[in-house]
Amino acid sequence: NDREIAEYKTQQNADEAAKIASAGIIICGPEGQVRALSAYHGTNGGNQYAQVCNEYKRTFPGVNVYCMVIPTAVEYYCPDAAKTSTKSELTTIRNTYSLLDDSVKAVDIYTTLGKHASENIYLRTDHHWAPLGAYYAAERFAQVAGVPYRKLSEYNKEVVHGFVGTMYGYSHDISVKQSPEDFVYYTPKDSDYKTTYINYTVDKSYQVTSEAAAYDGPFFGHFKDGSSAAYCVFMGGDSKITQVRTSQKNGRRVLVLKDSFGNALVGYLFGSFEEVHVVDGRYFTKNMREYVEQNSITDILFCNNVFKVYGGGEKYMDFLKQESWPYKG
Repeated sequence: NDREIAEYKTQQNADEAAKIASAGIIICGPEGQVRALSAYHGTNGGNQYAQVCNEYKRTFPGVNVYCMVIPTAVEYYCPDAAKTSTKSELTTIRNTYSLLDDSVKAVDIYTTLGKHASENIYLRTDHHWAPLGAYYAAERFAQVAGVPYRKLSEYNKEVVHGFVGTMYGYSHDISVKQSPEDFVYYTPKDSDYKTTYINYTVDKSYQVTSEAAAYDGPFFGHFKDGSSAAYCVFMGGDSKITQVRTSQKNGRRVLVLKDSFGNALVGYLFGSFEEVHVVDGRYFTKNMREYVEQNSITDILFCNNVFKVYGGGEKYMDFLKQESWPYKG
């Protein structure tokens, strides 16, 4: 049962020393291999987010709706010495899943990731998970959704060396900068898929001001060694609609409603669904009811990290009501 989740006890570095840097970032790990963790200060939370998932199921009764709450690295790697500086993300995840209607399918990746915590499933120098963690999460989703899933051996391994991500900027701690890591991601050996984008122009307050014409482009980008932007290898970022048409002919078309964590998960679904549609929870210029109907969507996956889940998800509700671009008024 994906709603009954057992607690995870830190094993990898429970006895390590830790310090608190700027923005409450927890710094732990040996010199040159430092790990920076975002402290979590939520409580139960997720009430509104669960209501959004339930509303989508009521709006689209013939569509499979899934809720995947993504835990962050602090849940698996926080040393005992820093436990008082963060709260349990599991509390929010459990509460969110407990409030889902029976017709909405929970996807427990908390347990899945815990089983692989000794592997490089989270980035040490960035607030995101690593693509390997997203691989295991996508596998669990495929199991719940009842679709095929490709083994990791069916992907090419790509590496950006010398990666230092967002946590140096957040923490201002030099030890993070001095602990570069390999950013490892995976691209399908089967390249028989087509990616179409609709890009948005976004202003300083993150409001969409214009929408570009649809165009075809690569799903995966390339970054030089040492690039701090390597996580943008997936779709080039967030401010767009992405549509991927694959060679899979099973009539299943998934719409992934995500934050930036979801970017790393999408590329593992090309062998599972006929079409993969990707919408970021901050940017969408269509009416969701029209979009789901026009694209014959069969599956909707809510795929957001626990910080976003705790904060709500009201934008997803707005998408059900807003008029398609260009907005009137």
